[in-house]
Amino acid sequence: MDIKLSQCFIAVDDHDKALAFYRDVLGLEVRNDVSFEGMRWVSVGAPSQPDVNIVLEPALAHPNASPADQQIMAELLAKGLLRGVIFSTDDCDATFERIRAAGGEVLQEPIDQPYGVRDCAFRDPSGNMLRFNQPRTP
Repeated sequence: MDIKLSQCFIAVDDHDKALAFYRDVLGLEVRNDVSFEGMRWVSVGAPSQPDVNIVLEPALAHPNASPADQQIMAELLAKGLLRGVIFSTDDCDATFERIRAAGGEVLQEPIDQPYGVRDCAFRDPSGNMLRFNQPRTP
């Protein structure tokens, strides 16, 4: 049996701002853009990984969410506590500089981690934490 990652989901509160970041800053390609019942889902992915999609989903897409639940979700999203994604890169420092120069909100500058990677971290426009790591060579 062969199991592979196909899709992961990131909640966003503004798809246009999210697209400007994921497409224009990170360089991911848009693969699908679907609207349904007043909501929107956009799939993006790295050109080098055509079978892995990141779905930018509405933060409050759950049909049974009460107004109180929706408020809690909005607060968690704003704090960056819902989801995160870790990207790999072949040059952590160059990736960091490119994203910072484009106005990305820096959470952590590049640092060598004790678990064998050099990484940095940003928030996307919705508050989600994104990490970018590069394996260190011994």
